[in-house]
Amino acid sequence: MQITSSFNLRLLVALLLFLVSSTLVNAQEQPARYLIIPYPQKLVAGNGAFIINAKTVIVAASKYKNESTLLNAIFSNKLAVSSTSKANNTIRLVNDSTITAAEGYRLAITPQQVTIWAKGGAGMFRAVETVRQLLPAGIEGKQTGVFSALSLPSVNIEDAPAYAWRGMHLDVSRHFFSVNYLKKFIDLLALYKFNKFHLHLTDDQGWRIEIKKYPKLTQEGAWRTFNNQDSICIKKSADNPDMAIDPKHIIKKYGKTLYGGFYTQKQMKDVVAYATARHIDIIPEIDMPGHMMAAINSYPFLTCNGQNKWGKLFTTPICPCNEEVYEFAQNVFTEIMDIFPSKYIHIGGDEVDRSSWAQSDACKALMQKEGITSTAQLQSYFINRMEKFFNAKGRKLIGWDEILEGGISKTALIMYWRSWVPKAPVEAAKNGNQVIMTPGSPLYFDTPPDQNSVYNVYHFNPIPTGLTANEAKGIIGAQANLWTEYIPSENRADYMYMPRMTALAENLWTDKASYTSYLQRLQEHYERLNNLKVNYRLPDFKGLVEQNVFTDETVLDLKSSLKNITIHYTTDGSLPNANAKVLDRPFVIKEPVHIRLAAFKSNGTAGDVYNLNYTKQTLAQPEAKANVESGLLCSYYPGSYKSSKLMAAVKATEVFTVNSVVVPTAVKAPSFGLRYEGYLNVPADGIYSFYLTCDDGGILNIAKREVVNNDGWHGPIEKSGQVALKKGMQPIELNFVEGGGGYTLKLKYSINGSEPAEVPDSWLKH
Repeated sequence: MQITSSFNLRLLVALLLFLVSSTLVNAQEQPARYLIIPYPQKLVAGNGAFIINAKTVIVAASKYKNESTLLNAIFSNKLAVSSTSKANNTIRLVNDSTITAAEGYRLAITPQQVTIWAKGGAGMFRAVETVRQLLPAGIEGKQTGVFSALSLPSVNIEDAPAYAWRGMHLDVSRHFFSVNYLKKFIDLLALYKFNKFHLHLTDDQGWRIEIKKYPKLTQEGAWRTFNNQDSICIKKSADNPDMAIDPKHIIKKYGKTLYGGFYTQKQMKDVVAYATARHIDIIPEIDMPGHMMAAINSYPFLTCNGQNKWGKLFTTPICPCNEEVYEFAQNVFTEIMDIFPSKYIHIGGDEVDRSSWAQSDACKALMQKEGITSTAQLQSYFINRMEKFFNAKGRKLIGWDEILEGGISKTALIMYWRSWVPKAPVEAAKNGNQVIMTPGSPLYFDTPPDQNSVYNVYHFNPIPTGLTANEAKGIIGAQANLWTEYIPSENRADYMYMPRMTALAENLWTDKASYTSYLQRLQEHYERLNNLKVNYRLPDFKGLVEQNVFTDETVLDLKSSLKNITIHYTTDGSLPNANAKVLDRPFVIKEPVHIRLAAFKSNGTAGDVYNLNYTKQTLAQPEAKANVESGLLCSYYPGSYKSSKLMAAVKATEVFTVNSVVVPTAVKAPSFGLRYEGYLNVPADGIYSFYLTCDDGGILNIAKREVVNNDGWHGPIEKSGQVALKKGMQPIELNFVEGGGGYTLKLKYSINGSEPAEVPDSWLKH
């Protein structure tokens, strides 16, 4: 009897565990019911729904007045707010000091009432945003009207973020953005539970914040005549109106056309208050000692030699050996601290051309006095001195990872961006510094997005290899950066960060979730973004290849994954617009043709333009090869090549054998070229698609036919092409170049519409 009872108890426990786990799994499999991004740490589905009507009351203590106000704003302020409790038909905001996480919360929705528990305003507001996402997307950007149409699905949620720092960055120096846009950006940060907004306020191209002690910083430094980056944007606007310079920021002055703008201190304090109410810290960045051309133009005493120009790579920096410079910097940051209450201040510290320091007598004297032996240490002297000033004001200094080079205190925060220096975040964490991860790949959102961008952001691991579990605690989170050299408009900015932002949100909040579930939930979020007037990038069409081949005929058959999308196309080379032909049925292709197509939203805005070339080919005959060996030959060409074709005139210094298309570990030069040669042992006749991702550039030839041209210096972009192959040994040549700054090289294939996969090592021969 004792044995039977024990068995039954174990069976009952197992059954209960199964039911709980099934409920959790089913919650992730019910995206239509729980459309939350980022997904909660723990969600248990319930039955029924809470109906919101005109008699619903928000019950909140005075501690949560701000959060209850923001909650009521979701309902156009039509609900009553009270400090007294009712049994039913209430949304209750309850303080719970037992919750340990500052941003943690619990949410219980039943058909009778909604209850939110948190220990403070940050956690309560994150819960409010969860409630917002559980409501129909139609609540966004309009009056809700009839409350009887609103309901919240029953659920129990326990939630808290995986990482403390969940940030987005916006560069307003290269191109200026309005106060209204900053608030729109903050609203989206709040919606997706970010808590840090890194605002890059100054750079060579413009000074964007009023400093009353130095009025010329904005009177002169906030404006410029069109530069080379502006010219490129203007040229691209012929095909893409989002690339046009915003006329709101163009003025006529001194007989010149000037472009720019700045924020007054009053305006920025208003923006800060808007963000603070939503529990988002705005981290101001005043970039120095480099990237200061806009300031130096008006105050030339800031440099060591009075000059202000572009060097080989970067501009002349301010002088760390001049006391007037420290007085200037401290005066500027004193006013910045008066505007921004955040305990974090970003000083930049990246890409400093220190050559003028090496020639300065004042710097030579200071270096001798302080025992400084290099200009890198001289930069650290400047950063460390500014950090002491920050600390005296109760603030913490953040710098880009270059500030590590000459030595840095353990109290400075390091923002890691140089993905080609993987040791930087590891060394910083081992040194005891807190580290914010923002590597260029995949978290520089100014890199043009492609079909892999969302996946890469979602699967990014903020913890670098080489750290113990205790050292990994120094990695406090991550952020994505939006540098705006080629982002001249608010629409273009929206396009570049959305929907990548949502993938980062889930990565940093939930940490471990289902990518399949995320994609299903994201599909439904597009309607919400439409109502918020966000010019997001449309989802990619699956299976499209840029360079297509066929032997007899092929079919182009596309369907959008979103509602109310129309596909328009042209075959005469012209840009497709809303009046072009509609692709609403399979398109049979029997002759070579160039098709340009784009998806259009119901409001008339277009997504990416796809350029599809179709060429007729015969199946390439294989070569008769005997006694082949595994792998490809890889020739190494150290040096800088802006095109992979330039390697043809140079002799390789080494030749390796590689078993897959990877960069050999022996390749150490910062800039180099590689040529991979050999054969593909093709297993069957067919049309093969190849997908080549390069940073910087590359060209793939198979069967002596160019298949993918992804040449030139650029970020990690995937391009694709097809080739018709017969079974057997087919010659392959891949030329790849890296210009410096970190490389990416990936080669995948598919056949007959299969999912792209790595080229099998067994196919590679020489």
